[in-house]
Amino acid sequence: MRNKGISVTGLVWGFAFFLLPLHSAHGDVSYSFPEEMKRGSVIGNIAKDLRLEARILSARKARIDTEGNQKRYCDINLTTGDLIVAERIDREGLCGKKASCVLNQELVLENPLELHRISLHVQDINDNAPQFKKEVIKIEIAELSVKGARFLLDEARDADIGQNTVQSYTLERNNHFILNVNTKSGGRKNADLVLNKELDREQQQEFKLLLTSVDGGSPQRSGTVVIHVTVLDANDNAPVFSQAVYKASLPENSPVDTLVITVSASDLDEGPNGEVMYDFDHVSDENNIVFSLDHKTGELRVIGSLDYEDESSYEMQISAKDGLGLASSSTLIIEITDINDNAPVIYLQSLTNPIPENASPGTEVGIINVQDRDSENNRQVRCSIQQNLPFKLVPSIKNYYSLVTTGELDRELVSDYNITITATDEGSPPLSSSKSVQLSVADVNDNPPVFEEQSYKAHVTENNKPGVSVCTVTARDPDWRQNGTVIYSILPSEVNGVPVSSFLSVNGDTGVIHAVRSFDYEQFRSFKVHVVARDNGSPPLSSNVTVSMFITDVNDNSPQILYPAPEGKSFMTELVPKAAHGGSLVSKVIAVDADSGQNAWLSYHIFKSTDTGLFTIGLHSGEIRTQRDISESDSMKQNLIVSVKDNGQPSLSATCTIYLVISDNLAEVPELKDVSYDESNSKLTSYLIIALVSVSTFFITFIIVILAVRFCRRRKPRLLFDGAVAIPSAYLPPNYAEVDGAGTLRSTYNYDAYLTTGSRTSDFKFVTSYNDNTLPADQTLRKIPTDFADDLEDSDVSPKVGLYR
Repeated sequence: MRNKGISVTGLVWGFAFFLLPLHSAHGDVSYSFPEEMKRGSVIGNIAKDLRLEARILSARKARIDTEGNQKRYCDINLTTGDLIVAERIDREGLCGKKASCVLNQELVLENPLELHRISLHVQDINDNAPQFKKEVIKIEIAELSVKGARFLLDEARDADIGQNTVQSYTLERNNHFILNVNTKSGGRKNADLVLNKELDREQQQEFKLLLTSVDGGSPQRSGTVVIHVTVLDANDNAPVFSQAVYKASLPENSPVDTLVITVSASDLDEGPNGEVMYDFDHVSDENNIVFSLDHKTGELRVIGSLDYEDESSYEMQISAKDGLGLASSSTLIIEITDINDNAPVIYLQSLTNPIPENASPGTEVGIINVQDRDSENNRQVRCSIQQNLPFKLVPSIKNYYSLVTTGELDRELVSDYNITITATDEGSPPLSSSKSVQLSVADVNDNPPVFEEQSYKAHVTENNKPGVSVCTVTARDPDWRQNGTVIYSILPSEVNGVPVSSFLSVNGDTGVIHAVRSFDYEQFRSFKVHVVARDNGSPPLSSNVTVSMFITDVNDNSPQILYPAPEGKSFMTELVPKAAHGGSLVSKVIAVDADSGQNAWLSYHIFKSTDTGLFTIGLHSGEIRTQRDISESDSMKQNLIVSVKDNGQPSLSATCTIYLVISDNLAEVPELKDVSYDESNSKLTSYLIIALVSVSTFFITFIIVILAVRFCRRRKPRLLFDGAVAIPSAYLPPNYAEVDGAGTLRSTYNYDAYLTTGSRTSDFKFVTSYNDNTLPADQTLRKIPTDFADDLEDSDVSPKVGLYR
């Protein structure tokens, strides 16, 4: 076994002598240092040697790279700039017996890309002791050998080089043999066993001598072997090779059992003394598993796999021995030729992922390193990517490429790119390899929310419940995550001087617009709000849309009768001449409805009347006319209950009572307290009452009639009712609009004659007739309001306006 111990003195001397930076002519740097340094040991300060500031190493992603599959034996301290040992460095394992052991490393800096070659010269230390191939060297010497005969001994092998390899041999003191140390080319030393005194087989048949090999290291190391000498009969000729050096060339893809070369040696002796046996004199374990040598024929064949990239040449010592132990040696050098058996290897050294979509063309995305272990043209590589991508490869230093953008990126169109990098060498046939790089595009807030519609219309029925949903606005933002998250809000404004927030609210997440309160169509019918959609980007982007709100009318207002006025305010009675013909206008009911549309289309109906066949009312005009001529049998007191209905669903209504008195003059009119009576009383009951009082009042009535006739002759006949009823403005609601054909009252549609009981006396006002069917009258009836009240107590029909739903 090799002794791996290293003295402290040797290490100190090694540091003092070898840790000196050697700058190359091209600005690269070289270091020499001893092998077997501990991990973390400082080789040198590369930042100082390259005149770089240590503080920029981290920012520029400084790192140590190697070619191929070599280990990274050193690393860089990004804080101090020191080049330190990263892996155990065994010079013998790396370079074998080569005089110079150089490890090529590369210092890579980014932004911008900068490459420096680092040559690490590994110096040998005496960490290996000399070793012999065998534990016992067997030599057979003829007893007739003359003094001075030489016998070749196995060379001691020391993995170290230079002064640390074998420097001398010593032989245990004896009476017959001495050593002769020879120096070969390259400084190698071997020893010959020299016969110093003739042998006498009869006195001593064998000798066992201790051979010691010593190297020149400090401290020295040594190895020993036993020489077993057997004294034989005379054999005075050793085998002689046909060539001192054999050379052969072999392609690396040679199959097993390929014949490499045949070596040949001749021996002038005859018989057993002339039989030559071939063997490897001294070969490493690696060579033993690659080649085999036929001991009899001297044929060298391949028994293992060859790889030019691992070992480009082999050098071996071959010995030829005759049957009695005489031997000679020759050198065999085998050159391995390269073939294109290695595809390029692609290394992704650096990648910016994801890349923002607003990156400008020419932005460096990543750094690619391509390596091919073959040699010459076989290692010349071309790289390419797909043509339909907004990226390209730009050749950089040595075998490095920069992946840069060539156009604008848009994450909303393409969010991910699968870039396939293909590397092809120039061998014959060419080999290629590929590597896929998945590159994502990072979102930036470059898209504002967009509403699905240019404007929205919403309808809500009045008297709605607060909180009801009226419509939904939707905006889309193609950006990602918070940049695409939409928040809705209502732009502050006023509706009739009231903040819009008191009418509507919007759900910030869903865009659902809710009514904050109940709406009244009669107050306002429509308004507009502006809804803003804002994303959560930085800075945020927004857009707005107009939402038109329309209030839909419902039938929530009953008709309001303006004429005749409610009895609580006044008491009205119409006087109808006895000579009225069929179709004569005697009165008119005027009503309005605060609703609109068909909800305000009013129709008039006679709900009850004293004589059902005497009067009729216009369905839509409300005009009360006689259906036939008035006869003597008709009751003087006529009561009509008129119902006014709207056209809503369900229909709402109101009622009023019209009091009519059939008389040509005031003398014929009885006490007005009898005007209002219970319609359930039959005409027969009235006649009985009249008959009972007729006897006592006949005389008074006769006088009154005479006076009335005279009075009427003196006056010009006048219209009883000309259809123009003046309505005080107090009866009109302030918010009624003038709508033609809708059943509501226009402000200019008034009547200027009316009869009321609102004062101590009530007058019938007569105006000139505008209708030929209207009959004249020339009397004015007066009665105090208390009399009307007494008469109404006897009637089942309420004079108040009724409201039905």
